[in-house]
Amino acid sequence: MVGLDRPLFPKGILPVDHAARIVDANANRAREGLRMMEDAARFALDDQSLAEQCKVARHRMRAAIGALPISEFDLLASRDTPGDVGTGITTALEQNRENGLASIVVAAAKRVGEALRVIEEVSKAIGADARVFETLRYTVYELEKRLVLRLAPPCPQWKLCVLVTEKLCTQFSCSELIKLAVEGGADCIQIREKAMTDSQLLEHCSRLVETCRGVGVDVIVNDHVGIARLANADGIHLGRGDLPTAAARQILGPARWIGRTCSSIDDALVAIENGADSCGLGPIFPSLTKPKPNHSGCELIRAFIAEPRTAHVPHLAISGITPDNVSELTDIGCRGVAVSAAVCGSEDPKSVCQKLVERLSAPTLRA
Repeated sequence: MVGLDRPLFPKGILPVDHAARIVDANANRAREGLRMMEDAARFALDDQSLAEQCKVARHRMRAAIGALPISEFDLLASRDTPGDVGTGITTALEQNRENGLASIVVAAAKRVGEALRVIEEVSKAIGADARVFETLRYTVYELEKRLVLRLAPPCPQWKLCVLVTEKLCTQFSCSELIKLAVEGGADCIQIREKAMTDSQLLEHCSRLVETCRGVGVDVIVNDHVGIARLANADGIHLGRGDLPTAAARQILGPARWIGRTCSSIDDALVAIENGADSCGLGPIFPSLTKPKPNHSGCELIRAFIAEPRTAHVPHLAISGITPDNVSELTDIGCRGVAVSAAVCGSEDPKSVCQKLVERLSAPTLRA
């Protein structure tokens, strides 16, 4: 038995058998992850360049491991899969691939990055040059970003988004109103509640998300990123004082959409640069639900559509929109609107939605 007054290993030295076992396990883990990333680029995206970069990274890693002062024989001899105490350890997150191939690629890239970091540290302990593994990690981070952004489903250009607030639903329950709105042509629902506690909001959103799933409509949550994630909504809409887009993305992952309210072209450019998937443009007209002192007006829509850096981005005109004034927007090329009071407080929300969609679908004048 090693005495308590003696170090387990001489200072600064990692025994070859221990080093070999760690490197072998992590090299296998990294190769498997890079192969998964390569196959996603090759077979799902048909992207020769991305697939080639993944393959090059895999071969660079193999060459770097071959240059370590551990022979291939030592690596193989150190392998003891039946005796590995970690093979039976799993977590619930390892089974979660709810975002499809994007989730698989994220998990693969994380394994590669972690494995390369382990090999990098072991390389330092055995006196080898670890810089190549550090460089490879940075390469994998960039490949992950490019792959996941390509695999994540693009945000749709909704035509009519109905903003549902419980206190505004004076004629029907929120669930009933959603069903009627969808029958009238609404293709997105936003759940917007300011007064509920977190526990109330989670229960409310979870119920309405289930309603939306039942009628086949996209659903996003206003402001509350964590609630949107827990309720399994399709995305979030954030205002000026809400979480930064990058922080929201960390919580939501790559496959949920993030929209931001923008009152100017500069706001929109910043939002898009920071990773927003869509822009809520306004306020366009005086709000029917709350006073807003400044209005961007239709000129914001004109500018957004005319600007090459924003023209392709999904957008929704917001504030004060009704069947009576929506043609002012469609005439200048607006592709989608968000409506609240005009639908939620109506005795016939289906008919209001039908009128809005009819006007939104009419040929534009592009004045």
